[in-house]
Amino acid sequence: MTTTLRHGDRSQAVLILQKNLNRNGAKLVPDGHYGDATETAVRAYQVKVGLVADGVAGTKTQASLAGGDCAQLLRNSDLVVAAERLDVPLASIYAVNEVESKGKGFLDNGKPVILFERHVMYRQLAKVRHTGDDPAEIKRHADELAATNPALVNPKAGGYIGGTAEHQRLAMARLIDDTAALESASWGAFQIMGCHWERLGYASVHDFVAAMSAGESQQFDAFTRFIETDPVLHKALKARKWAEFARIYNGPDYLRNLYDTKLQRAYERHAGCECGQGVAA
Repeated sequence: MTTTLRHGDRSQAVLILQKNLNRNGAKLVPDGHYGDATETAVRAYQVKVGLVADGVAGTKTQASLAGGDCAQLLRNSDLVVAAERLDVPLASIYAVNEVESKGKGFLDNGKPVILFERHVMYRQLAKVRHTGDDPAEIKRHADELAATNPALVNPKAGGYIGGTAEHQRLAMARLIDDTAALESASWGAFQIMGCHWERLGYASVHDFVAAMSAGESQQFDAFTRFIETDPVLHKALKARKWAEFARIYNGPDYLRNLYDTKLQRAYERHAGCECGQGVAA
């Protein structure tokens, strides 16, 4: 498993990183210390290949240095476009990408990262979708499915397996109800729920899933749409009210996980370097 390397680290892995950067044109003293010069060299390499230029040598940057395929990965230009769309400093976009992203939008087998939510499946099955539907009958049917398939349909959250096994759970749920199942999974690096497809401007949940399966750029576009279509969340981001942003996006656990503190620190770091230049606000 690749270890993410960042400013302040000292290790053999940093030494290897420095040597790989030197093979790609950097002129670092390979001392195993991830200092200012190494961070600058990482940013320069990321800019050169089009990756997110955050100065952090994570899985994607290290894989690229090793000759890996970057075709599906998030591009630096995606963040620039988002900053312009949302009318916020580019450093703010770097911060939310760094803190709110799960890091990778795809599993090693090429499928998008997902998490199937059985309680959302129950809610979507109990949802009145068409004029003339009997709410009581729909609710009764959802309750029956919950009784016979509690691992997939359940008023309570849980049952997570993680990784590729979540796709197996989704496949079984799709046999119950294809649309409701796709709506009941969170998708990609930013774990956007499929049930938001209409609000986000997709033609259908299948259209949304196709976009989430295409690349991290499309996943980040969905994340941008999610902020764009939530006026309170968007306002919090524009005002850099990190606690408010984290509370809305992450829920009440944001305090325990220090999401607001992480966002503030990430913004300050990015605002103080080249990546924070060219702001849109």
